[in-house]
Amino acid sequence: MRTAIVFSLVIVFTILSTCVVSSAQIGVAITIGPPALPVYAQPPCPAPSYLWSPGYWAYDYDTGEYYWVPGTWVMAPQPGFLWTPPYWGWNGVAFVFFPGWWGPHVGFYGGVPYGFGYPGTGFYGGRWQGNQYYYNRSVTNITNVTNITNVYNTTVVNNNTTANRASYNGGNGGQTARPTAEEQAAAREQHIGPVAAQTQHQEAARANPQMRASENHGKPPIAATSRPGEFKEGVEPAKEAGAPYRPEPNRGGAQPNASERPQNIVPRPPGASTNEQPENNVPRPPTHASELQPHERPPAPNTGDPDLDRKYQQQQDKLYTKMQQEHEKLQQKQEQEHQRMQQQNADEATRQQMEQRHQQQTQRMEQRHTQQIQRLQQRQAPRPSRPPR
Repeated sequence: MRTAIVFSLVIVFTILSTCVVSSAQIGVAITIGPPALPVYAQPPCPAPSYLWSPGYWAYDYDTGEYYWVPGTWVMAPQPGFLWTPPYWGWNGVAFVFFPGWWGPHVGFYGGVPYGFGYPGTGFYGGRWQGNQYYYNRSVTNITNVTNITNVYNTTVVNNNTTANRASYNGGNGGQTARPTAEEQAAAREQHIGPVAAQTQHQEAARANPQMRASENHGKPPIAATSRPGEFKEGVEPAKEAGAPYRPEPNRGGAQPNASERPQNIVPRPPGASTNEQPENNVPRPPTHASELQPHERPPAPNTGDPDLDRKYQQQQDKLYTKMQQEHEKLQQKQEQEHQRMQQQNADEATRQQMEQRHQQQTQRMEQRHTQQIQRLQQRQAPRPSRPPR
């Protein structure tokens, strides 16, 4: 049985939550890096216990282009958890998206200088003290917010301005950071994926044509919002693009042949071939269902009510049995495709498309399972008792 709560640095839980992949474009490799991070201001924090989730560039496989997901304030899934932002990494062949996650400590986010407490390594925008979240006023906009009193001041260098605003790690011009020992330790801690509000926020950005890089040229009109999904009130436009915008030559999902692809637009580490390992040591995501690590199931329910415990246990058994069946079905399907490729003596390009398709299938399944587990945990969480009248 599996659960998608615990991850490791080696087998990074990479949900392609920024993609809704059509069947015709599922095997497209992304060889053009995302635009630079735009320059924008942080909207005021709307209320206590909201944490900042930086904006980032996501990719839409249906249109074959990047789009901006605005930075926003979001409630943490539980006290003590911090947000590790997503990032793009060049793996020697294509750009791979590493989604963000919640956990006790902030992990590796590619060295991307998102600002507002995320300078590229670590997090300095706030901290938990018990169940209370305290804000670092030097990098967090809590001006005119009278109901936030948990504050402190710590100076952070280069919190929102930097010479290199590349939004990816590796490749030509990308960030060169490598995971620190602390970030590797954070990756081994208990994690959960984006909360529902973040997923809905991303989908709203994907559906907004103004967020597409081809429309805003790296300067989105909505760079940040005060709350997830609110794209009309409390928004901050980008002040400027982070770097000159270079339009993607292969929009719409159409990919040129290898012999036709302009060689000067493929970001690669200097001297790297398509078969080399990434020089920046970016962790590779799992590609196949067979690579997913087994995890322990949650402890047996213990509410003090035997009937309720039995009901909760049945719900857990039903969910985890279904997840296991889906995992085995996908693993069998992928192994059959590998066998067909071998029998057909497929060329390298076809094999790469298959591997990308398998990676996306695996990640989408894990995203779905994570959301199902979170919903079940929320339904079974003990409700606070009402005070006596």
